[in-house]
Amino acid sequence: MDRKFVEFRLAPDDLTAVRFGVSPGHELVHAVRALARPHEHPLQWGWVRGARERAPREAFDLLRLVIGDDGYAPDAFTSPAAWDLTPDEELARLRATALAPLAVDLGKRAVRETGHPRRALRAMQADPERARRLIADAAEAFWAAAVAPVWDRLERLLHADIATRTRRMTAGGLAAVFEGLNEAVEWRSDSVRVRLRRHHEVLDCTGRGLVLVPSLFGRRCAALTEPPAQPTLYYPALGVSERWHDPAADVGSALAALMGERRAALFLALGQPMSTSEAAGAAGIAVSTASHHLDALRAAGLVDARREGRRVLHVRTPLGDALASGR
Repeated sequence: MDRKFVEFRLAPDDLTAVRFGVSPGHELVHAVRALARPHEHPLQWGWVRGARERAPREAFDLLRLVIGDDGYAPDAFTSPAAWDLTPDEELARLRATALAPLAVDLGKRAVRETGHPRRALRAMQADPERARRLIADAAEAFWAAAVAPVWDRLERLLHADIATRTRRMTAGGLAAVFEGLNEAVEWRSDSVRVRLRRHHEVLDCTGRGLVLVPSLFGRRCAALTEPPAQPTLYYPALGVSERWHDPAADVGSALAALMGERRAALFLALGQPMSTSEAAGAAGIAVSTASHHLDALRAAGLVDARREGRRVLHVRTPLGDALASGR
């Protein structure tokens, strides 16, 4: 039995040790892999049908060579994840990535290949400045054609996942987050153990923390552990169905049709606890209107209210979170 795992050691109940982020680069890597081997990514079949026609062949072939179909991918594609990290920022970091580490990454990919692919990767390793330019140009072209058209919907799903996990952490601590993160993840009171296929490591995250990054294209958990990168755990996001890419399946539009635009806007704004006036401002409606809609959402079991001092805060229930994430 394969017992390989990565263990991230954390201080018990130190909520500040964990933060969430999104990674356009990670999505790019796994979008390339989904297009290369769609039979392994059934939730992406609808996206693959359109992306196969749109993606520039030369750019796709170069990225597939550099990224590989599975396992290790060069770290240059994934800069530190953040809640508001944009694709443009990720691309700019790729264009500025240090040449020496990139050459090392290309060497790691080369030893995993044979024949022409290995020779091509060795040639890129020998001229990392040219390789960096070619890779960045290919990433920009592939992203614009294949991923940018669905990025808004993709990003909303990632942020909805983060909102749900953050609320669980606030209510139940670290155990509440990790126990429901993925079947490969296990919380052990002072550490997070992630079962992986090819990686075995124990990492002390004290003083550095751990970044949790949901992924729509990634179908398994993955870990980033090599310095100077911050320890990072990628995991499959909630609420991903085979129709996620379809504009007709947009959660916001569907909820607006179901409950009306104003009520849907208010409901979707409650990804974090808000007072009535804060929720009204986020949805762009009057406080009195917000109060009426909140009463209706609470009666439907989609929103709950709790008092903190003199403030009453409204927040989505687990049922509300499931609806907001499109599940």
